[in-house]
Amino acid sequence: MPGPLYEPKFGSPLLVDQSFYRRLGSEVERRRLVDSFIVPIRSGKAWQALAGQVCRIVAVEGPQVVDFNAWNLHNPRERFWAARTKQLHSAHMRVFDRFWSCLHYLRPMATVTGDSVGYGIDEDGAGCHDLLGTRCDPYVHKMLTGEDLDVCCHSNLARAVAPYRLCESDVHDVLNIFQVTGLTENGHQYFVKPCPAKKGDYFEFFAEIDLLCAISTCPHGDMTIPTWGPNAADPITICRPIGVEVYSVDQELLAGWRSPSVSDYGGMHGLSLERQG
Repeated sequence: MPGPLYEPKFGSPLLVDQSFYRRLGSEVERRRLVDSFIVPIRSGKAWQALAGQVCRIVAVEGPQVVDFNAWNLHNPRERFWAARTKQLHSAHMRVFDRFWSCLHYLRPMATVTGDSVGYGIDEDGAGCHDLLGTRCDPYVHKMLTGEDLDVCCHSNLARAVAPYRLCESDVHDVLNIFQVTGLTENGHQYFVKPCPAKKGDYFEFFAEIDLLCAISTCPHGDMTIPTWGPNAADPITICRPIGVEVYSVDQELLAGWRSPSVSDYGGMHGLSLERQG
């Protein structure tokens, strides 16, 4: 079996200080709640998580898939890069994995500090907190069903970020929190399984830079009713709200930490800036 393509060297930012992030995830008594809210079913919400804060996504009523986007709060051109994050870490995010930003910035935006689901890899090769797929959107839904649906995750996220002067084109590939996915053995086609989250389960991350975050409570709910195909039905009965909690952290816990800088690549991609005569 081939090994991973992206093997980090000693000192690489892929190799996080696990003791530091383990303390951040476990010493919850050294946090202070600064914001919390509930996102209703089939809707979206955006919020700020500042560098040095911890953000927790909570299944407040039971299983529910959540689509997550993130941007640099001060420069939305720098945003979460799901494809590269998948290559650098795994197709399913785990504790100590990092959310990497797009080019030309390429730095950790956040680091996973907690996951109460702890799904691992199952007998079908599937994992939880999915980077293989992306958000549902009204364009594919219309193509498959002929129906307009304004509560797809793409639309929910677009509405959520509109107050921050972002638009549909700013919505990007997501992390599907609490979603179990894999590839079929024969055709390597994308599949989903029922959401394993129970009431009170959470997924949390530490903000490495000032973030604008947004989530959509997916209109497919807990993924137990197919939305498309011969057995399709409206899954609204399996949709549940999601909680978000933002915490400040005891400054002693952050000793030695600093927000990462953008990539220091100094080349010009082979382009020449010599003056023309």
